[in-house]
Amino acid sequence: MEIKKGLYYTEEHEWVRVSGNTAYIGITDYAQDAMGDIVYVELPEVGDTLKAGDVFSVIESVKAASDIYLPVSGTVLKVNTELEDSPEMINEDPYGSWIIAVDMLDDTELDQLMDAAAYKEYLSEEN
Repeated sequence: MEIKKGLYYTEEHEWVRVSGNTAYIGITDYAQDAMGDIVYVELPEVGDTLKAGDVFSVIESVKAASDIYLPVSGTVLKVNTELEDSPEMINEDPYGSWIIAVDMLDDTELDQLMDAAAYKEYLSEEN
């Protein structure tokens, strides 16, 4: 299982990659592996403003549907529309297949997230 350095992680298995004030958000390798084959990704609308902890997406796999939570508050700048036709991209490359990009409202919320080492430790305690 891959855990990329330089990203932020949540206990719900989302990752955040920051570029300036933009946060790209997806799900971790652990999450996609636990879900199995992903068959559908529900995307929010560009322009939606959401708070950290809000559900911003639902991912359906052959096993179940899972809510995906926003790690940081922000306004949706972009959604990865490629996932509408090819949701399996998340299984193939979970860290390259971001779901949404948001303009962060408060970058201090990143302080509540885990780095790669802390996320690895969290997973070892969870299993």
